[in-house]
Amino acid sequence: MSGRTLVAGIGNVFLGDDGFGVEAVRRLAEHAGKLPEGVETADVGVRGVHLAYRLLDGYDTLVLVDATARGGEPGTLYLIDATATGDAAPPGTVLDAHRMTPDTVLALLGTLCAGTGAAPPRRIWVVGCEPACLDEGIGLSPQAAAAVPEAVRTVLDLVHRTHEQTPDSDLVP
Repeated sequence: MSGRTLVAGIGNVFLGDDGFGVEAVRRLAEHAGKLPEGVETADVGVRGVHLAYRLLDGYDTLVLVDATARGGEPGTLYLIDATATGDAAPPGTVLDAHRMTPDTVLALLGTLCAGTGAAPPRRIWVVGCEPACLDEGIGLSPQAAAAVPEAVRTVLDLVHRTHEQTPDSDLVP
C-alpha cells in the first residue's frame, strides 16, 4: 500500500444535514497545512461511483465524513471503524449514482477491486454526524453546524494517528 489517505466528504447539500460531510471536508481543506503528507481531501458529494473509481488509485486509509443516522441526539458525532464492511452489496441492490450510501460505495469498490486486481484501503473510517433534518433545503441544522468543528478536529486527530502507525499495527479510536 501507498500510505496515502483520502478524506472524502459525502452527501447531498440540497437535503439539509445530508450535506454535513461536504461542509466538514470543505472546512478541513482550510487546514491543509496541518494535514500529514499523503493525506488528500475530496468533496465527493453524491458522486459515489466517482469515489469508488478514485479509490482504485491506491489508498491505504479512507476516511468518509457523512451524515449518519444511528438514533442519537442530533449533532452527535460517531467514529466508526468500517474496515470490515462493504464486502458485498445486499442482494437485489440497485446502483443509483445519486443515492449511493457509503456501504454501497464500498461494495462497488469490492467488486471493482476483484475485477481489476486493485486493493481496497486497508483501513476505512466513518466520521458521522447524527442529522436533525434531511428535508429538502440548503444549509445545515444548528446541531449539525455546531458539530462541524469537532468533526474537523476528529479527522485531523485520526489522520495524524493513522500516519504515526506502522503498516502492520492496528489503530484503536
